[in-house]
Amino acid sequence: MATIRKIIHVDMDAFYASVEQRDNPELRGKPLVVGGSPQGRGVVATASYEARKYGIHSAMPARQAVQLCPHAIFVRPRFDAYKEVSNKIREIFHRYTDLIEPLSLDEAYLDVTIDKLGIGSALEIAEQIKKAIKEELQLTASAGVSINKFVAKIASDINKPDGLKFIGPSSIEAFMEKLPVEKFHGVGKVTAEKMKQMGLHTGADLKKLSEETLVYRFGKTGHFYYNIVRGIDNRPVQPHRETKSLAAEDTFSYDLTEIEDMELKLEELAEIVHERLKKKNLSGRTITLKIKYSDFKQITRNRSYAHPVSDIKTIVDTAKSLLMSTEPAGHKIRLLGISLSNFGEAQPKQKVSKYTGQLSLF
Repeated sequence: MATIRKIIHVDMDAFYASVEQRDNPELRGKPLVVGGSPQGRGVVATASYEARKYGIHSAMPARQAVQLCPHAIFVRPRFDAYKEVSNKIREIFHRYTDLIEPLSLDEAYLDVTIDKLGIGSALEIAEQIKKAIKEELQLTASAGVSINKFVAKIASDINKPDGLKFIGPSSIEAFMEKLPVEKFHGVGKVTAEKMKQMGLHTGADLKKLSEETLVYRFGKTGHFYYNIVRGIDNRPVQPHRETKSLAAEDTFSYDLTEIEDMELKLEELAEIVHERLKKKNLSGRTITLKIKYSDFKQITRNRSYAHPVSDIKTIVDTAKSLLMSTEPAGHKIRLLGISLSNFGEAQPKQKVSKYTGQLSLF
């Protein structure tokens, strides 16, 4: 009989904004927007829960955030501070397991089927992790606990902020049947609307369709939908998989039309990629920019270097240069992504060109 896995998904609450409010008491209890400006330039990276009450959310144009809450406070992101906190959060995770799969600076999967401390209960481990984060870092996290990654991730969203939700094996299918289709991770807004037009509003509606029908209607993703509505997800937590490329991308709730907004988002994505490279001590020769437009047309542009690169400046500058090569003015962009590939060992203090300068030593 196969071992039932114990998976925890930990997701920090309004991470960037919470760090800012922790470090600056004057910001606590106030509607705070990280990213953008009160003049309406840029895009929202994260909004505090006080700001979210006004309808402000990540990826929203700052000008709309100002309209929704004119007295909102705007601050520039401090990615170095967020990375430092993220590293401390990972240290807490490692007290319980080394099977950790980071998804970004503020969320990760943990496999605690066998935990270092012999606690045995995934729910107890999640509670201890949340307590440690609150006591040691003065921040809150939400956690979902279940038998696989997909269900754990959905569970972590249920009682935010500072939430904890356990969805056990016997209740998974009933829970999935009641879940609105737009709440399924992997079902975007366009797909959710298509499903609703087909009369598919909940997991129970999806479950009525055969796997063949779902594949016919939604392509290969239909296999995924067939499984997730039944709570089936056999993907392991992968902390040490062979890395052929490292990427970060984001789909926006609102199309980006201003170049300044696009460049700010590239800076955020570059920080995430840089953090992942640093963690794995990797550098790559090829930087790729991915763009998806509002009409779902998708393009990629890439630039290769003679030597591996990994420093944040090179990643940011290259991504922005690749963006400008697509003549973005007048376009509506719904997704941006940055990836590095063609890996080699990091090369400290090695000049690559006048454009890139020196490589960082990590």
